Amino acid sequence: MSRTATIRARVQPDLKDKAEDVFRKLGLTTTQAITLFYKQVELRNGLPFDVAIPNETTRRTFADTDAGRNLVVCENAEDMFRKLGI
Repeated sequence: MSRTATIRARVQPDLKDKAEDVFRKLGLTTTQAITLFYKQVELRNGLPFDVAIPNETTRRTFADTDAGRNLVVCENAEDMFRKLGI
């Protein structure tokens, strides 16, 4: 058996619970999920996702969405495509 190393991290309990619920739905243990993340970091030589600071337009859009402003509600995919003019 190969040696293993221990990883210790502090996270908010709610975040931990929600993440572990997702892992369970994916059929992963927390250890497997962390190993998968580390392997992707190794393979990509960086984070396996983009990390960016949202621009002003994106921040305004998030704020409007959170406040329920400027939303376009669609009944279904067909309605959405019609409203998009597609």
